[in-house]
Amino acid sequence: RALKALPGSYKLWSAYLKERRIAVRGMRVDHPAVAALNHTYERALVSMHKMPRVWLDYLELLVEQQVVTKARRTFDRALTALPITQHDRIWILYLKFIRQSGVPVETAARVYRRYLKLEPGHAEEYITYLKAKGRWGDAAHKLAEVLNDDTFRSMEGKSKHTLWLELCEIITKHPKEVEGMKVDAILRGGIRKFIDEVGRLWTSLADYYIRRGMFEKARDVYEEGMNSVVTVHDFSLVFDALTQFEESLLTAKMEGMADEEPEEEEGE
Repeated sequence: RALKALPGSYKLWSAYLKERRIAVRGMRVDHPAVAALNHTYERALVSMHKMPRVWLDYLELLVEQQVVTKARRTFDRALTALPITQHDRIWILYLKFIRQSGVPVETAARVYRRYLKLEPGHAEEYITYLKAKGRWGDAAHKLAEVLNDDTFRSMEGKSKHTLWLELCEIITKHPKEVEGMKVDAILRGGIRKFIDEVGRLWTSLADYYIRRGMFEKARDVYEEGMNSVVTVHDFSLVFDALTQFEESLLTAKMEGMADEEPEEEEGE
């Protein structure tokens, strides 16, 4: 009755919604009282749509209910209704929501891309999420994009060299997932950016070709790397990797020959 008389009173709505939340505590998500509470929040937002606290309480309720589509749409409505100066409060909960196990990866990726338009410095958080979900191709693309951005500064305190090594690790361990990328050009671009500490980049490029079965190309990369590096440490790194590569090839050939000999004896 009081809300009918004063529908624009935040204090009345806050007290009423709190009372209703307490009443449904412990109930199942499909209980009619929970649906009624959601409807009450929708009624409140007709006049309280500029109040971030009401949005946050409602969103927290939807996140607890794990209703993915309804929650996502309500998050989007909150971002539309509230001024951009208050978006950070919504985004904190939004990112927590999309990291839940029941949220599809494609949905979470779209939300993250929107968030990065507002906060581009948080790209590493998105890359970490993609790695955790096994989206190695997307992670490599985003990492390459970050490395090509001269204005990017790591919020985790990582150097550009460290980020290059992370990209190398993804590319070499997951070559099939990054087939659409110009891997050779990307890694050579990283090599040109550094004078020393490029041994790992050369070995990563060679390892990429090895995992694709392109052994002659890998050997060429190793030899080019040894002729290009300027420090003893980098030369040793590339040389040791080449030696290990040649030994593994020789071992494989010897094992293949050993397997063929018994077949020849049986034929005789």
